[in-house]
Amino acid sequence: MTTERDELLGALREATDRLAAAIARLAEDEVRGPSLLPGWTRGHLITHVARNADALRNLLTWARTGVVTPAYAGPEEREAEIQAGAARTGPALRDDVRESADVFAAEAASLPAAAWDAEVSVLDGPLFPARLLLPRRLTEVELHHTDLGVGYRSDDWTPEFTGLDLPEPMRAWREERRAW
Repeated sequence: MTTERDELLGALREATDRLAAAIARLAEDEVRGPSLLPGWTRGHLITHVARNADALRNLLTWARTGVVTPAYAGPEEREAEIQAGAARTGPALRDDVRESADVFAAEAASLPAAAWDAEVSVLDGPLFPARLLLPRRLTEVELHHTDLGVGYRSDDWTPEFTGLDLPEPMRAWREERRAW
């Protein structure tokens, strides 16, 4: 798992760098403008990406300790965090994405080999092995970069991402975005 983990962490770092650079290029009015996701501004979407890193880091903690550590306190709290963060400035949003990604990556890099087989879940979803957290995070970053509507398209996705053998529903999400 170490080689695969390191490759995925490298791909994730590069994807996060591209996303952070795209956020840095946004003017303040563009941050508050609509994303390609109905009902969400770019600020909502960027905040979601940052909170997703925190949520998946919680699942890494669960895998490492064996103590159930929910991704989110609940759906209402998840939505409240996104709403609360959406109106921040572009630099604050960019820094949040970067910092939350760095903390997630550090936790993933330190996870013992045996912990990658531990089963975790998001909200009331099915259990899945922790080894799927890295492809899941990469999928979140790449797809939501596309969802920002700033010119990043499926043609820009890296071969590392498009070549991942993703489980459902991640595979369907990626295929859906290819049509954009």
